[in-house]
Amino acid sequence: MTRTVVPTAARWTRAGIVGDGVFKVVLAAVYLAGAAPLGRLLGVSGWLMAVSGVALLACGGIEIRRVRDRSARTYLRLMAAYDIGWVVTAAVGLLLARRGSTAGGEVWVGYQAAAAVAFAGLLLAAAPTPPPPTPR
Repeated sequence: MTRTVVPTAARWTRAGIVGDGVFKVVLAAVYLAGAAPLGRLLGVSGWLMAVSGVALLACGGIEIRRVRDRSARTYLRLMAAYDIGWVVTAAVGLLLARRGSTAGGEVWVGYQAAAAVAFAGLLLAAAPTPPPPTPR
């Protein structure tokens, strides 16, 4: 039985990808467990918190499950796009809140729901990583 040796950098990249997925799963659990109180705190309805939690849970699970099937390059691009959007919508949400609007929380939590679905869909649609060549 031949064992594939994964270089150290690739191991750390995979660990980071799994860590990102675990973060999404934990955040989803918090959103689902505290949908009503967190929703009130953020000015968001409980159903939007729950929808966002379900979307994050699915996305994190898919991210963890597909870590060996998809290229790190695909993951890193999707993660960078997701995180940039997260920061931008957080900034927009804060700006709206400072101006007295109640829509800031909805923008931020709504983004997380929509972006998680898009992330998971794009990851599933991405071409699988070809298997390593078998030694002769």
